[in-house]
Amino acid sequence: MSAGASVLFDAPGPKARARNAIYSVVVVALVLVAGFLLFRAFDQQGQFAAEKWEPFLDSDVWSTYLLPGLRGTVVAAVISIVFAMAIGMIFGILRLSDHRPVRLVAGAIVEFARAIPVLILMIFLFALYSEYDVFKSDDLALAAVVTALTIYNGSVIAEIVRAGIRSLPKGQTEAAVALGMRKNQLMRLILLPQAITAMLPALVSQMVVALKDTALGYQITYVEIVRSGQQLGASEQNTLPALIVVAIIMIVLNSTLTMVATRLERRLRSRKRTKGGAVLAADSVITDAAPGVDVVKTP
Repeated sequence: MSAGASVLFDAPGPKARARNAIYSVVVVALVLVAGFLLFRAFDQQGQFAAEKWEPFLDSDVWSTYLLPGLRGTVVAAVISIVFAMAIGMIFGILRLSDHRPVRLVAGAIVEFARAIPVLILMIFLFALYSEYDVFKSDDLALAAVVTALTIYNGSVIAEIVRAGIRSLPKGQTEAAVALGMRKNQLMRLILLPQAITAMLPALVSQMVVALKDTALGYQITYVEIVRSGQQLGASEQNTLPALIVVAIIMIVLNSTLTMVATRLERRLRSRKRTKGGAVLAADSVITDAAPGVDVVKTP
């Protein structure tokens, strides 16, 4: 077997490579044809006329519609992501508890939260908050959106945290226990820092999901970027251009979040490689060893 051969599948032969190339060309051609037909249909309806795009050059349009909607999207996403991260970390750790009742209760809560559709949860919470005047009328929609996104994404992040911690080698846990480290020290100093680095891609994906799901707040009158785009389209009679601009804004937001997280992940991994697996001295880690455990300090 050559050095470049894959152990997961057989390398395609000349006929298979030619067939794959033909399939690729056909698919690209079909996509281009479909795109052209779609463009021509919209163009015949005058959706790409210059007058339909001129409103986006007006600062009043941005200050009245797009910027408030963008602010609503970012505010709801940031608040829900922060709360979801905190709740996800807590419940992810609780699901790894040594006490079986704690694991069962935490698991039941997480599974229940994951099973509820986000939109239904938003509508229910909006009606609940309205019925009992939990928040001011101006904050009802925001509170319902943030709470629903926090509950759902927190439950998903809890599973990500649990999977990330369990993916670490068991030898680290055994070594820490042998040194007399308590469970909270083991989790805080050994497992979580490594698990967070491993979990970053999945966490970023969930953050992007939370950002996009803020658009569901449209159903409960929350002012976010999609609702603002539809209002702009109805006002200026340019619904398609407005939605295209909104889509571009969302793509930029999601791409920026992914890029920042990717750079952060690379930085964390490079820092980890730079340290070269240096071992911390026991006395620098163990601050309150279990009773009866002697800590031996090396000179």
